[in-house]
Formats: sequence, C-alpha cells, structure tokens
Amino acid sequence: MKLLTNSKERTRFLRFLAVGGIGFVVDFGVFNLLISVFGVEPIIANVVSFSAAIVSNFTWNRLWTYPDSRSKTLQRQLAEFTIVSVIGILIRTPIFALLENPLEGIFAHFPIALPFQPDFLAHNGALAVAVLVVMFWNFFVNRYWTYADVK
Repeated sequence: MKLLTNSKERTRFLRFLAVGGIGFVVDFGVFNLLISVFGVEPIIANVVSFSAAIVSNFTWNRLWTYPDSRSKTLQRQLAEFTIVSVIGILIRTPIFALLENPLEGIFAHFPIALPFQPDFLAHNGALAVAVLVVMFWNFFVNRYWTYADVK
C-alpha cells in the first residue's frame, strides 16, 4: 500500500487528516449550534453540518493537500468530491441514527456524574464514530478518483 511506503502519500494523508480536523470543527460547531441554539432536529443538523464541512474540506484539499491536481477542471473535481461526500453521508447518517439512542441510554445510566447531558454526549459520540468511518471512505475514494491525476 502506497500510504505505508511512499513519503508523499503519507504527507498527503497527514494533510488530509489536518483538513479533516478543520472539517471536524466546522461539522461539530455547526451541528451543535443548530441543535443547541436553533433547536434543529439532530438528523437534519447532521446533514447541514456535513454540507458545511464538505465546502471547507474541498477548498482546503484542493489548495493544500492536492495542489498538483489540476488536470481536471475545478467544476469536475468539485462534482466528484461532492459525489464521494454524498455517498459518505449515506454511510454516515445510518451509523449516526443507529448509535444515537443506544449511546443516550448508556450515558443516562452512567455511574458517575457527567459534565454534559446524556443526549449531548450521545449526539456527539454517534457523530464522532460516523465521522471516523466516513473519513477513511473519503480519503481513499477521493485519492484514487477525484485526485487520481496526482502521481
């Protein structure tokens, strides 16, 4: 696997992770703002926050992670990145939905006092697991499709 043997690929992966970290902050920030301040349902907030993260991630990946990927037009790369991301949200949303209620039950019966409410912990715990799974999907499919022109 190139990721393990090629230093350029490792650097790209580390940059992708940094961009993902920024996207994570955007995603969680928008998600929590929507549910905590505006009272939006968590599933809808999940979709909106994911969309905001897509815009951030595409911009940073195009400019920093894959600056040498320019054989495709901006529009085509954005379309491919968006397709990968939409499939990602189709993977992410059921994971989130399946984990949210069981996690809330676990946190509600936690034996020690927690600094946050069980629903807050469940929302964010479910989102964290879903984001982690989709991160690997996004990296590999974008690397070998959206940015396939990078040597």
